[in-house]
Amino acid sequence: MEKGVSNGLETPAMALGGNGPLSAPAQVISVSPVVLSVPGRGVDLQVRISAPLAGTQLPIIVFAHGYGSSLDGYAPLVNFWTAHGFVVIQPTFLDSRTLGLSPEDPRTPSIWRFRVEDMKCILDHLDIFLDAIPGLKGRVDQSRIAAVGHSFGAQTTGMLLGARIIGPDGKLGEDMSDPRIKAGILLCAAGRGGADLSPFAAEHFPFMNPGYVEMTTPTLVVWGDKDDSFLTVRGPEWFTDAYTLSTGPKSLLTLFGGEHLLGGISGYLVTETSDENPARVAAVQRLTWAYLRSQLYPEDAAWSIAGAALMESANPIGRVEDK
Repeated sequence: MEKGVSNGLETPAMALGGNGPLSAPAQVISVSPVVLSVPGRGVDLQVRISAPLAGTQLPIIVFAHGYGSSLDGYAPLVNFWTAHGFVVIQPTFLDSRTLGLSPEDPRTPSIWRFRVEDMKCILDHLDIFLDAIPGLKGRVDQSRIAAVGHSFGAQTTGMLLGARIIGPDGKLGEDMSDPRIKAGILLCAAGRGGADLSPFAAEHFPFMNPGYVEMTTPTLVVWGDKDDSFLTVRGPEWFTDAYTLSTGPKSLLTLFGGEHLLGGISGYLVTETSDENPARVAAVQRLTWAYLRSQLYPEDAAWSIAGAALMESANPIGRVEDK
């Protein structure tokens, strides 16, 4: 942590790998919906802003929800990050169940692109969103921005970090990366397309063919080793492609027994969680926080401390790798 800079935490680096100590959560404030008219989108962009009540030079997370969710999702993660010093911005994408976009809608084939453009739109109009909470703009460090996404949101985030869609002809699609994003986290990100896709995925999601070689931004890839997806014929290891097929610096967090919602990260009362596990959710909370702390503040040893604590646990809930 920089000298004289407060981010609402009592100490800069905490042992976060298992049951290690963590500073008390700060009081937070959340405002939604913050609405922005976006030409060509069809409906206004709606966003939730969450922030600690105290602290200055606060870093930012822009979060991309999974298919069908909204700005109201993923409270277990968002509340934790916010209570421990981050400002979190959550858009509602066009695929949200709250919008009910028809499969026949002409925007549907390009929803993946609208998602990336929505994230960039937030960065383009960051002052407008920060002004939704009085006094917040002056307490934010806009040079320290991270992007995080889960599932479909992980593909969205990956493209902001440098991943590119590989077309049917084998050529790389448009570079949609954004240099304002300094680090990222991909939670259950789709792997290679082509022959690795199930027939259903190949028919319905032709854009699900990411190329990760160009994803050079520092990234943590998180996956559960029991995440058997109907989207691929390969099995859970498909979700490690974002790590294995990209160049460093990258990190990989494997969660033992984890399925697609990693213990229940999408909400406190959700019914779709098939691997409900509060300890797994707590590990995701703490380790993602630690990773972003160390990426955005290189002098902060939170990530190395967290990884060591995880690996040294008598009954580790997962493991970490770095390259």
